[in-house]
Order: sequence, then C-alpha cells, then structure tokens
Amino acid sequence: MAETPTPRHLSPRWSGDTRPALPSTGTERETLGAYLDWHRATFAQKCAGLSAEQLSTRAVPPSALSLYGLVRHLAGVERWWFRIQFAGEEVPLLHYSDDDPDQDFEWLDGDPQEALAQWQTECERSQRITNAAKSLDETGIRRSTGEPVSLRTVLVHLLTEYARHNGHADLLRERLDGATGA
Repeated sequence: MAETPTPRHLSPRWSGDTRPALPSTGTERETLGAYLDWHRATFAQKCAGLSAEQLSTRAVPPSALSLYGLVRHLAGVERWWFRIQFAGEEVPLLHYSDDDPDQDFEWLDGDPQEALAQWQTECERSQRITNAAKSLDETGIRRSTGEPVSLRTVLVHLLTEYARHNGHADLLRERLDGATGA
C-alpha cells in the first residue's frame, strides 16, 4: 500500500513569523489558550509595519473595514468579554455607545499606534483573568441576559471572533501592500 503524501501547505508562512507552534496535544484549557494567543499574534502580524495611513485605509470597498477599525473593535471585544462579563469589572466600554454602536469601525480619528497599544493592554489583561480562573467552568454574568457565562464559552467566542476578523485582516493587508501568508 502506497503511503499518502503530506500535502504542501496551501498558504505561505508570513515573512518573519514569530508565532509559537500550535499544540497537537494538551488539556482543553491549554489548547484553547494557545489557539487564542496564536490568533492574537496573527492579528498583530497583519498590522505590523504599516503606517497610520495604511492602518486607517478602507481597502476593500464598499466595506468600511480598516485594520485600525478592527484594532479598536477587538480591544473592545477583549474588554467586554473578559473584564466586564466574565470578571465583572466596572469599566467603561471601548469605542461603543448605544447611540453610535459602530464607532469602533467608523471613527478613525486618533492614533492607530495608541489603539494597538490599548488592544495589547486589553489582551494582556484578558490573559491574566484567564490564568487566574480556577477552571473553564468558572462563570461570570452575561450582561444582556443576567445568566452565567463560563470561561470556556468566553474563550470559544473569542476564538471565533478572531478567526473571522483575521480573515478580514488578510484581505485588507493584501490590498494594502500585497502581503499574504498565514
């Protein structure tokens, strides 16, 4: 019987890729955490080396998406799910109000580098909250329903959020400077 050849990876690696390899084994908590960290690092790579103007460019018309808008959005997502809903912190929402719910994507004033630093700070805070939890079954309170929400659910939600937006970031980055890769 012939051995099945290993297919070549269809997507080239990003030049200078410093992300750690994803685990093939591990506990559920280790695996979810590693994959979320990998997606965060992927997003950071998609934003790296670009000017403020490039980060703010809405490069895939008619969409209003920009990498800067995604940075603002993901900082708000990190804060909302980990700090506000799971940890119960009383901190203001980032780049959101009921009167203007899309300001994270639409308002491109300010400094994109400051927004990236704020996103990194929110990611670091989220990691500390995750590390402090005793188990994936630990819960916070979902603000919209008052029902419990487990750390497991928060991690899975963030994985889907980053996977979706990393796809957007792939398209934006390729339109900005032709860079492609996983």
